[in-house]
Amino acid sequence: MSSLQETPRADRLHIALFGITNAGKSSIINALTGQEIALVSEVKGTTTDPVYKAMELPPLGPVVLIDTAGLDDQSELGELRKGKSLEVLNKTDVAIMVCDAVVGITDFDREILGLLQEKKIPLLGVVNKIDLVTGIEEKLVKYRQELGIKLLGVSISTGEGLQELKEALMRIVPEEEAKLKIVSDLTAPGDFVVLVIPIDESAPKGRLILPQQQTLRDLLDHNAVAVVTKEEQLKATLGNLQKKPRLVITDSQVFEKVSAETPKDVWLTSFSILFARQKGDLNELVKGAQAVEKLGDGDKVLIAEACTHHRQSDDIGTVKIPRWLRQKTGKNLVFEYSSGYSFPDNLRDYALVIHCAGCMLNRKAMLYRISQAQDTGVPIVNYGVLIAYLHGILGRALQPFGQI
Repeated sequence: MSSLQETPRADRLHIALFGITNAGKSSIINALTGQEIALVSEVKGTTTDPVYKAMELPPLGPVVLIDTAGLDDQSELGELRKGKSLEVLNKTDVAIMVCDAVVGITDFDREILGLLQEKKIPLLGVVNKIDLVTGIEEKLVKYRQELGIKLLGVSISTGEGLQELKEALMRIVPEEEAKLKIVSDLTAPGDFVVLVIPIDESAPKGRLILPQQQTLRDLLDHNAVAVVTKEEQLKATLGNLQKKPRLVITDSQVFEKVSAETPKDVWLTSFSILFARQKGDLNELVKGAQAVEKLGDGDKVLIAEACTHHRQSDDIGTVKIPRWLRQKTGKNLVFEYSSGYSFPDNLRDYALVIHCAGCMLNRKAMLYRISQAQDTGVPIVNYGVLIAYLHGILGRALQPFGQI
């Protein structure tokens, strides 16, 4: 199946398995899915870097299962693997902590339990290999009392406890995040919504970018009428509609032009701002935009993108935003750039972080990145919020969401 036909990874529930080496994390993934997805071996350390597998897990639907390396490898390489495993915590929606019945509860199990509880991640505790231990029921009672959590006993070899594990997994899934909409909560069935999508050299050939696809699908799923146009055709498009649209959503790069041509009594926002609301903390990102006024000569600004892509000559992150920011502030700013799922270690050195829309991140990961900036006292804003602010139309772009 083509990746364009699949639910994007960022929209899937992220279920991660943690535990010591050879506790059976990979075997449990295979048992849950009924497929040989994760590599299983008696050799310690078979799983090295975290392994991500997007799939359908009935009745949960689209999920990402994350198989992590064991936490008890104390070699130099093992410490690096452990670090990679712990980074997964920042994008985990639901965790399965896998203990080994043969080994018993270890300090590493206690460590990961503490981290999961500290981050308030919904948790399932599993004791695997119960078929290999005598008196397991008494030991499970002892382990439950010791850790203070419910533990399910399972055996991959016999299948014992697997159905109970699946049922428990269904019950623990957070419900609130599934209710977060991109735009459909702002519209009613039959409402017209105009999507302004520039098609220039930076647009991917033959398709729309992910935020545009997802917004369009959300509208169609909730029976709104979506009208798609380019920015140079917006005025004619609005004139040809039999009634005013409920909302105009634009690519942030043409915010200023679209604002000028959209009637003042029609709501206007951008794809990036919609994603700031759905995946992040819109109020915090608005505060980040206001921090622009405090920038001074020599201040360092980090422009962070969650994915890597080929940059065009007039790239939004490396060319347009720096140009607009210098024009707005009149200051000699220093711009630095990062791509991927981690911020640079020297985050405190920056006066402002400007983040992409985060369409490749799940909500958990985006909120973590915002919290990293908050913890270091660095303001953070995303592309859409910043661009609206720099063009003097942020207030208008926030109207659809009420008081911000």
